[in-house]
Amino acid sequence: MSYSVGQVAGFAGVTVRTLHHYDDIGLLVPSERSHAGHRRYIDADLDRLQQILFYRELGFPLDEVAALLDDPAADPRAHLRRQHELLTARIEKLQKMAAAVENAMEARTMGINLTPEEKFEVFGDKDPEQYAEEAEQRWGGTAAYAESQRRAAGYTKDDWQRMQAEVNDWSERYTALIADGEPPTGEAAMDMAEEHRQHIGTWFYECPYELHQSLGEMYLADERFKAFYDSMRPGLAEHLRDAIKANASRHTS
Repeated sequence: MSYSVGQVAGFAGVTVRTLHHYDDIGLLVPSERSHAGHRRYIDADLDRLQQILFYRELGFPLDEVAALLDDPAADPRAHLRRQHELLTARIEKLQKMAAAVENAMEARTMGINLTPEEKFEVFGDKDPEQYAEEAEQRWGGTAAYAESQRRAAGYTKDDWQRMQAEVNDWSERYTALIADGEPPTGEAAMDMAEEHRQHIGTWFYECPYELHQSLGEMYLADERFKAFYDSMRPGLAEHLRDAIKANASRHTS
């Protein structure tokens, strides 16, 4: 039994373009070809694709995934054990963070301040209030900061949850876009940069293209912002900065 590239894309929830890219770089070369030269995938290819998608979800760059999967001494069962351990650790961390965020939202809604122990339970030695204080120091005198504070003061728990859902959805789609090999100057990347700009405008303050470009530079220059975006996928901060610049040029030229 073998499968077409379209069938495999449907099974795995990836795009045909992604499978073509994996073939081009030698990461997933289909074992068979039809008489017309079309790609045909067998069960062993699907097993390899599953491994690739596991590692990609965990944030591994494609070249590292290739090195791991092509190691002749590697045991397939060892791969699964390793991925299970990494996923279990990630799930546990995300569950703790989700609980902490929920606790913080409830506390803010009711006007209750979190204790130091609660604040640092997930964030370690990083004080989450530090960012609010720094934001006020850096932008406290600006109209954008005042507008952001005014809007945020009126948000309910449902508003914050809806906003976070939008952020998560955007993050997943932007990560997939990079995985598909989309350059920052591509139409899809620029469209998502525009969506990023409009999200800021919808929830916080008006964000003209010049300001958006300044934010893009900060995402790369400030290690904390860079770490936040790169945690979604290595290199995402730089890719987004470049997409923001390309999108601004597209709309202002």
